[in-house]
Amino acid sequence: MIAQIVTLAGVLIGALTSYVSVTMGERAKHRRTMATRWDDRKLSTYIEYAACVKEVADASKFARMADAGSEAHHEFNTAMEEGERRRSALFEALVMLAAPPAVAAAHEVNVVLWEMERQAREHRPLPVTGNLHERLNTYHERARADLGIDQNAWRTP
Repeated sequence: MIAQIVTLAGVLIGALTSYVSVTMGERAKHRRTMATRWDDRKLSTYIEYAACVKEVADASKFARMADAGSEAHHEFNTAMEEGERRRSALFEALVMLAAPPAVAAAHEVNVVLWEMERQAREHRPLPVTGNLHERLNTYHERARADLGIDQNAWRTP
């Protein structure tokens, strides 16, 4: 009788151990899957935001260069406004998904871009204050850090 109880206890302990190990493994797999899914979404959002910023910047540059009141000036202003609406929505996605340093860098990009847009609307051909390229480079660095991309991996010594 004692041998049967010991055997039954061994089977129960083995089943419980098997259940716990499988459950822990599945939970870890689920966490990795979710982390990968969010990283993919973050990467897409980072890329879309940067591309949209460049489109708006180009439209503002061409609007500043076009003759004031011309059809081309109006078209570039319209493109700039449409791009600004899209950039605003993408920035909101960044706020939801990105790490705070990346969001802060994107905000700095926004500030420079808004100044570019203001100058384009006023048709001021003067150079824009602030450097969009420097701000975008900082944004890219912060995005790579958030995604865990080793920034020195591709650099040669």
